[in-house]
Amino acid sequence: MTESVSTRLDVVTLAVLKGRLEQIADEMDATLYRSAFNPIIAEARDACHGVYDAISGDTLVQGTKGLPIFVGAMSFAVRSVIRKVAAEGGLQEGDTFLFNDPYDGGTHLNDFRLVRPIFRAGKLFCWVASVGHWLDIGGNVPGNYNPRATDSHQEGVRFPPVKLIRAWQMQQDILDILAANSRVPQSNWGDLNGQLNALDLGEKRLIELLDDYGDARIAAAFAQLADRAEALMRAEIAALPDGRYSFDDFLDNDGVKDEALRIALDLTIAGDRLTLDMSRSSPPCAGPLNISIATTVAACYVALKHAFPDVPANAGVLRPVEVIAPPTTLLGAEAPRPVAGYTETILRLIGVIFGALGKARPATATAAPFGTINALALSGQRENGTRWVMFSFFGGGLGGNPATDGLHHANNPISTATIPPVEILEAAYPVMFTQWALRPDSGGAGEHRGGVGAVYEIEALAPGRTEIALLGERGRFAPFGVAGGADGALNRFTWGSAGETPPMASKIVGVSIGRGERVRLETPGGGGWGDPAARPLHAIARDIRLGYVSAEAAARDYGSRAS
Repeated sequence: MTESVSTRLDVVTLAVLKGRLEQIADEMDATLYRSAFNPIIAEARDACHGVYDAISGDTLVQGTKGLPIFVGAMSFAVRSVIRKVAAEGGLQEGDTFLFNDPYDGGTHLNDFRLVRPIFRAGKLFCWVASVGHWLDIGGNVPGNYNPRATDSHQEGVRFPPVKLIRAWQMQQDILDILAANSRVPQSNWGDLNGQLNALDLGEKRLIELLDDYGDARIAAAFAQLADRAEALMRAEIAALPDGRYSFDDFLDNDGVKDEALRIALDLTIAGDRLTLDMSRSSPPCAGPLNISIATTVAACYVALKHAFPDVPANAGVLRPVEVIAPPTTLLGAEAPRPVAGYTETILRLIGVIFGALGKARPATATAAPFGTINALALSGQRENGTRWVMFSFFGGGLGGNPATDGLHHANNPISTATIPPVEILEAAYPVMFTQWALRPDSGGAGEHRGGVGAVYEIEALAPGRTEIALLGERGRFAPFGVAGGADGALNRFTWGSAGETPPMASKIVGVSIGRGERVRLETPGGGGWGDPAARPLHAIARDIRLGYVSAEAAARDYGSRAS
C-alpha cells in the first residue's frame, strides 16, 4: 500500500475480505502443489505464498496451507527487494525477482523466493511472493544438506535478488545459470514454472478483488487486520503474569565439532509487551546449524502463533514483541556461516519458547515434540546413467499436553507440511521402503504419554553405490517431558549390512550402500506430560494392546500396577 487510508470497514465486510484474501494465498499454494515436479513441494507442501506491504514488506496475508516458517521469513525477503529497488530503481510492471540468499530474507539455499510487484494506476500497491524448496542447487552434497559444511559455498549456489523477469520478459541467462548449477535441473525447472504460475494466479485474483471492492477498501482491510492482530496479541501477553522466564535446550552438535550447542531463551513479560532474548545461546558454529536473524524472527512468529492460535496471522503479531538474537550467537549468524540445517535449530528455538511460556502459564505447558526433520538424502545413478537425488524428511511423536497424549508419527510444529508418501518416493526413485511403521516405546511416559515416533527402512535398488547424507538431531538430547513426564526416545540411524551408526549420533555424509543394502531411521517420540503414576490403568492397557508400549516398558515406566 502506498498511502494511508481513512476508510473504516464494518466487521462483516472485514471478515469477507479476510476470507477472500486468504483464499488468494490458498489458491496460489494449490497451484504450485499441483504443478511442481519435486515431491517435497508437490506432496510434502514445502512452500508458501503471501501478500506483502508495498513500503515495509510486512506480511499482510498468508494462506492456511503453506509453511508458516516461510511466511515469517518472507517479509524479510520482500524488504530485501524493496532495498534493491530503492538503491537501483527501474521497477516495472511484470518484473519478478528471484533469490535464495539465506542472510537476506532467506532460510537456506534450497528455498527459492520469487517476489513480484502489483501495480494499480501506475503505482506500487503491494507485493506477492512465492517460496518453495528446490531439490538440488549444487554444493558438495546432493540435496544440499551437507552436515560437514563450514561455509555457505559448500552448501550450494547463492543468488542475491536478481530480476528473473523484466517487464514480462524472461531472462534466459538466469535460467542457464540455474540449470548449470543443479544435478537435477529439470526438477528445478518444473518447480520454477509452478511458482511463476502461482504468482500469475495470485496477481489475477488480487486485481479482481481490487476491481470489485476498490483499492481504498482493500488497503483499509490490510490495515485493520494488522491492527486487530496487534490488539489481540497484546491482550494475550497482558493476560500472562509479568516476569522473566528462562528455558534452555541443546543441539547434539554442528556436524563438524562434536560439541553440544545451547539454545537459550530469557522471555520477559511486561504488561502487554514481550521480549524474547536469545543472547545466552552458543556462538556461531563451524557447521551448518547457524540461522540468520530473519529465520530467528520467523521461528518466533511461528511459536507465538502456536501459543496464541486465535490471533490473526499477519505482521501485527510481532508489533508488541522484541526479538534479540545478536550476531555473537548462532541465531543471528551472518554470511558466509553455513545454514543448511536451519530446520534443526528453529525446531529447538520453537521448543524453548514453548518451554518458557509453559513456565509463565503451567496449565498449558506442553512437552517437547520429536524435534528433528531428519533430512535424509540418497543419491546415485540409474540404470541408464542419469543422476537421481531423493530428499525427504520424516515424522515423529509430539509431546503430551494437559488435555491429551501426544500425536503419533506427526510433523513438526514448524509447518503444515505432510510427510511424503511412500508410494510417491518409490515411484520417483530407485528405492524400496521395507518398513514404515510406528516405533514402540519411543514416547515419554506420563499421565499423558508422548506420541510415538516411527521406523523407516529403505533398500537401495540402483546399480553401483547409493550415497547417503543425513542431517538430523535429538541423537543425544531427548525430547523433554514436563510436569513430571519422562523424556521421549533418542533418534537413531543405521546403514549397511553391519548396521553402522554415525559417530556424531545424528549426522553423516560420505558413506554409501550397495544395491540390496538398507538404511534405517528410528525417529524420536514426544516427551510425556504429568506424573506417570497418574496415568489411568485403562490407558496403559490400551497402549500395550495397540503396540505403542511394550509390556516390559509399561512395567518399567508405570510400575507393578501396569502388569
